[in-house]
Amino acid sequence: MNDHFPEEISIIFGDQRLVYRKRTWKLPDEKTGEIIEKGLRYGENPGQEAALYELTEGNLTLGDCRFIEPGLGIVSAIDENAMIQAGKHPGKINITDLDNALNILKFLTHRPAVAIMKHNNPCGVAYGATISEAYDRANMADRIAAFGGCAVFNRPLDRTTAEMVAQNYLEVAAAPDFEESTLEILRKRKNLRIIRVGRMERLEEYAKKQFIDIKSLMDGGLIVQQSPLCRMMSREDFHPAVASYQGREVRIQRTPTDREYEDMLFGWHVEQGVTSNSVIYVKDGCTVGIGTGEQDRVGVAEIAIFKAYTKYADALCFRRHGISYKELELEITQGRRPPELKEQIDEQTRKDRAGLPGSAMVSDAFFPFRDGVDVAIRQGITAIVQPGGSERDYESIQACNEADPPVTMVFTGERAFKH
Repeated sequence: MNDHFPEEISIIFGDQRLVYRKRTWKLPDEKTGEIIEKGLRYGENPGQEAALYELTEGNLTLGDCRFIEPGLGIVSAIDENAMIQAGKHPGKINITDLDNALNILKFLTHRPAVAIMKHNNPCGVAYGATISEAYDRANMADRIAAFGGCAVFNRPLDRTTAEMVAQNYLEVAAAPDFEESTLEILRKRKNLRIIRVGRMERLEEYAKKQFIDIKSLMDGGLIVQQSPLCRMMSREDFHPAVASYQGREVRIQRTPTDREYEDMLFGWHVEQGVTSNSVIYVKDGCTVGIGTGEQDRVGVAEIAIFKAYTKYADALCFRRHGISYKELELEITQGRRPPELKEQIDEQTRKDRAGLPGSAMVSDAFFPFRDGVDVAIRQGITAIVQPGGSERDYESIQACNEADPPVTMVFTGERAFKH
């Protein structure tokens, strides 16, 4: 074994007892090929021991909330049969990336969808008419960050998608199943972890379930909380933005279109898996720019725009010339390609404003000032979804109404912080 954690742990909540069993796998040793029992490869860094535990006994009930029951594990239930190819066998980051992808995909079950994760944040999430189209859109949304990422599919992987996956470097490819002939394609990537995720057909149920979230403090203490429960499940759950200022009502003038409602709902669900403080932009069921973990809201709105421009130029370069934007810059510096190629890409990116026009802006918390809204409106966004609740909500609403053409805005009445 590669850790010293016990085979079983118990947690007592008053008179209720939860029992967890450590998850291990019998896998070939990377050097000798001998079958040995392994747990997690390591934690967040080499040298940090880690263990994965599955709930096997007990079900916690606190007040009116009944938490996840034994036998409903998804990620923690992955066994040897599900670990089709272990690669270097999973570490803590691989597992948490897979888990957070499912945390997003549990809201996106009605259409083919893919979430590509990196360091527990999505770098690209997209719907598609097929699972291959969804993967292509999610990957091209941020090819740079997707390198070495974890791609999770909510439909069985077909041959077309497998061939696309095999062209990239990924750490994990996870799906509810793998169609015939796909595994021989994927196994060409020897270090790729190929994981079959059971119970994926029941994933939508988990959108309505809560689990116990335990955070350890540096002094050994614990903070225990319920997981969040997203109430925005349809367009009817949004509220038109309205606020009061100096005794009068300030109301958003334009009602969202059907497409804007779809993007706002999609974006709010993706937001459930993004580290706060965050702002994201989505368009036609695909992420355009994702800003995460910043301290101020206007800053993260600007960072998401910067990332949208960077990723758009890279995707444009790859589609035109088959190389990344950075590779193109290097080849121009070396005199191997004319500088006009880069200039054309830069010009097209500026002209298209990185695909931001027509997109929806999604904020996990309210805007304390209108500046965050203003920077997005200048890029051509047409819809905003945010919790509302700021004393200056009227300023953000006014910014939308003053835009040409007017921008629509809805409130959720709930925020989506994730730390």
